[in-house]
Amino acid sequence: MDFIKTTEQDSHYNHLEKMSIPELLQNINNEDKTVPLAVEKALPQIEILVHQVVNQLKQGGRLFYIGAGTSGRLGILDASECPPTFGVSPDLVIGLIAGGDTAIRNAVEFAEDSTVQGWEDLKAYNISSKDVVVGIAASGTTPYVIGALQQCNAHHIVTGCITCNHNSPLSNTAKYPIEIIVGPEFVTGSSRMKAGTAQKLVLNMITTTTMIQLGHIRGNKMVDMQLSNNKLVDRGTKMLMNELHISEEEAQQLLDQFGNVRSAIKHYNDQNQANT
Repeated sequence: MDFIKTTEQDSHYNHLEKMSIPELLQNINNEDKTVPLAVEKALPQIEILVHQVVNQLKQGGRLFYIGAGTSGRLGILDASECPPTFGVSPDLVIGLIAGGDTAIRNAVEFAEDSTVQGWEDLKAYNISSKDVVVGIAASGTTPYVIGALQQCNAHHIVTGCITCNHNSPLSNTAKYPIEIIVGPEFVTGSSRMKAGTAQKLVLNMITTTTMIQLGHIRGNKMVDMQLSNNKLVDRGTKMLMNELHISEEEAQQLLDQFGNVRSAIKHYNDQNQANT
């Protein structure tokens, strides 16, 4: 297999400790600017995977992210933001990390080296062929992730991946791989930098596009968002005012009554139709 870990290659920069703060910031930013272009090249791969995710979720399936270290944390972050943003169940998008919840804040030694634990973690959620599992690993070599996807393939579960190396073991395991080739990191091997940024951008694309396709956005607004703080209540109020052309007081009353922007809009429109 022709596999070169570009994520582990030497940085384009050297003697970082001799750089001034402005030089460091400028050079990091110069590297970061290349990430969206790398993502753009992978849009066809992303599209193919998103089609699979949308199809499975429309049929009652779930989306699982599974990773280790930074990659696992990014998956958990994206999954945890779906319920408040789109009003979906916490069970619809689920993030798993090698080492369990402890590993979200602290490194769990050697957790990512197990070839069997990833599948065990998925089985705890009664994983089935309705679901989609996306492995996240910058290197594309994480045993925890690869082992999980191998078992998913054996059980006819749709598999995808997000990695930052071409032709990696993970890419060759996933049915629908996404490869974002960001090149060497500013600090050699620190894949929390460009690789992590690339992964976050792709995760944003996957869930946002999927949730729009599932009907959780109206126009360009998060009408299903959870009104969990004053900022979001204020945002919901403004949505109703703009959508329905009503006063702030009326909008607040509707939100208080229905607790959800979409429900408030539906009730208001239904009532108006009934009165005409």
